[in-house]
Amino acid sequence: MKRGSYLLATAVIVGLMSMTRAYGQSKPDRLTFDVAAIRRSDPNMRNGYIKAMPGGNGYLAQNVPVKLMISLMYKVPMRRIKGAPDWLATDGYDVEAKADHPYSIDDLQVMFQNLLADRFNLKFHKEIKEGPVYALMVDQSGLKMKVDESKQDFSIPMNDNADGVTVGKRVNMRYFCWWLERVLHQDERPVIDKTGLTGNYDFTLSYAPVLPPNVSPEKFPAGLLDRPSIFDALKHQLGLRLEAGRGPVVYYVIDHVERPSAN
Repeated sequence: MKRGSYLLATAVIVGLMSMTRAYGQSKPDRLTFDVAAIRRSDPNMRNGYIKAMPGGNGYLAQNVPVKLMISLMYKVPMRRIKGAPDWLATDGYDVEAKADHPYSIDDLQVMFQNLLADRFNLKFHKEIKEGPVYALMVDQSGLKMKVDESKQDFSIPMNDNADGVTVGKRVNMRYFCWWLERVLHQDERPVIDKTGLTGNYDFTLSYAPVLPPNVSPEKFPAGLLDRPSIFDALKHQLGLRLEAGRGPVVYYVIDHVERPSAN
């Protein structure tokens, strides 16, 4: 092969290799729903819900404020969402968002995050400050939760049964920490996962509700307030513990948000 032809062939090969690397490193497609309908809820409606569709084909919400949507999709308590207009917490919305094929629950929540950005023009930034926190750890007594390796069924991970006992199904620690912060809302401490647990877990958790100062104990069924505190229940029933300390507290600060665009 002549020198000129050799150099040309080498250049072509190098170019093809560069193109292959470029395509291999290309940014993945942005995850979005195929179609999404958003409308203001009936103001007379009192209850609401938000959940993934069975099979992982989308998300449904009924009478859910946008602030709660943000809280759920980003796993941040509403009290740490700052700078939001009043309607973000008071106006309920119905959402029917469908994907072109089944996705994982994590991907569906990324789609919902993008839906909030696209249809509500949501923009925010994070501020991190040091403050009081709870660290969630595995107790010395050992873990008492059952590992669940079943396939994702897209049901809500934690629910209360008729006796007021919390039942967890395929619960990961990120979701559990978010749930714990809601239970311990009066402490206003983030719950930081220090368990090292990476799986999904099944459990039941029976504890006395944490009552706000203005709520009378007489409104609760007999025996409910005799149950152990959430701290004792975590230790003895799940093999976990909460340890108070200081650490990073993340705030989501709303820079811009609008009522949703037309469907």
